[in-house]
Amino acid sequence: MGAAMVTEYRKLVTTRLWWILLAAMAVYMAFLAAGLGWALSQGTATTGASDDAVVVSPQEVVRTVYTIAVSFGYVFPLIVGGMSFSSEFRHKTITPTLLAEPRRTVVLLAKLASGGLLGLVFGVVGTVACVAAGAGVLGLLGEPTFLGEASTWRTLGLSALALAVWSLLGVALGTVITSQVAIVVIALAFTQFVEPIARVVLGMTSWGADVASFLPGAAGEAISGGSFYAASGMGTLLSWWQGLLVLLGYVLVLALVGRFTTLRRDIT
Repeated sequence: MGAAMVTEYRKLVTTRLWWILLAAMAVYMAFLAAGLGWALSQGTATTGASDDAVVVSPQEVVRTVYTIAVSFGYVFPLIVGGMSFSSEFRHKTITPTLLAEPRRTVVLLAKLASGGLLGLVFGVVGTVACVAAGAGVLGLLGEPTFLGEASTWRTLGLSALALAVWSLLGVALGTVITSQVAIVVIALAFTQFVEPIARVVLGMTSWGADVASFLPGAAGEAISGGSFYAASGMGTLLSWWQGLLVLLGYVLVLALVGRFTTLRRDIT
């Protein structure tokens, strides 16, 4: 198992894709955190329409800015994780992989472990980018950064964890959908359009807010405890451990589906 994990990790980090996405994520998250930090620091921080604006406390401002990667940047570790299996099918290296390690469950677990480790790198870098840019802007504007609070560092740690789990979800998704193009299209469409729209629509109903909290993006935000959507008054979050269990549940379901479909078929 250890040798398989090392092999799969090397497959991920010896390509250019991962660090290109990592750099893009860092720049994008820094830009969003700086912009959001500035926007929420203008007068009394509020979100939503003027008629039903939600007043955001300084602590909530900081939490929202520092965890913006969990709200908008999780597509990056999701795609990186999704490439783990799909790249093997695209480049026809899945055959030698299974010849070297015929136990397909071991291959799946090794890819999950290596994907989670690389996802943690994305989580740390994305979170650091948010804090560096967000705290820098808040500090320049004379706003509190709360970097001396233990609760803030707990939020940052959980933010990195949430992004790492998104990479696991990408690996699991890649066992079901083996096309690289399909992985990228589905990841972008779901994270940038489908779920955000679904959360807004569900949040408009009396019963939908509870349903929306179990969507993958909402579960990821629940892990960190911070959410741009929740701060905007669009739904509520589960507790951090509930969000973790929900997101891991998606990973488990997809991984099992992939194990007994894609990884059960003859591969040549």
